[in-house]
Amino acid sequence: FQDQAMMKTMSGGNCTLNVPAKNSYRMVVLGASRVGKSSIVSRFLNGRFEDQYTPTIEDFHRKVYNIRGDMYQLDILDTSGNHPFPAMRRLSILTGDVFILVFSLDNRESFDEVKRLQKQILEVKSCLKNKTKESADLPMVICGNKNDHSEIFRKVRSDEGENLVSSDENCAYFEVSAKKNTNVDEMFYVLFSMAKLPHEMSPALHRKISIQYSDTFQQKSFRMRRVKDMDAYGMISPFARRPSVNSDLKYIKSKVLREGQSREREKCTIQ
Repeated sequence: FQDQAMMKTMSGGNCTLNVPAKNSYRMVVLGASRVGKSSIVSRFLNGRFEDQYTPTIEDFHRKVYNIRGDMYQLDILDTSGNHPFPAMRRLSILTGDVFILVFSLDNRESFDEVKRLQKQILEVKSCLKNKTKESADLPMVICGNKNDHSEIFRKVRSDEGENLVSSDENCAYFEVSAKKNTNVDEMFYVLFSMAKLPHEMSPALHRKISIQYSDTFQQKSFRMRRVKDMDAYGMISPFARRPSVNSDLKYIKSKVLREGQSREREKCTIQ
């Protein structure tokens, strides 16, 4: 969704999938290290949980949907918990449309980090919205992971998480277990509802399609005999690449310039 073109293009195998720019979104996942961000993303994409921990630098994924004949694109940015490049984190926030902030229920410091991130997101997006006059809605889920652990290990009370979202109807709190797949589907369902996206984007509400069906995926008449009663399909792009920093900067600049104001603008600081 980096430019102003009416159609977005995604290469998949030997085909090209066109998604309207208005149906293209970016989901940004933020939080401290070792809280389970990548595990939640893995549950969303393929329903799996990996026991082995691998530190994330920054992972980018793309999922494309055919929902009742309309194409949608969801880019997923799984960020590093160490934040080695603060300017990159701010840029990720500026280009994000929906957010998941993850902490571990057995780690008080990770909860404090989520509070800092929530404040930073509101500040950074407020700067952009003041210049673009966009809607003030900012769909966000605060996610306490590892609720499968015994209560004796809990360091953050449920009411503390709920207090973070109590004053914002576009922010919700969930306690989940990526390992046990507890409340993960429900969390995504609520997030997409707040963002006014189709409920069928949620993992449990669409048929997972292999890349081998990509040639017919975007056709409005796309159906599979085995699932005649379903009209929502999702496909992971195995060839997706994160847009360049330059593309993201151009995207932000274009949003500001679209206002058509001739006076010089104060820039949103990203570093």
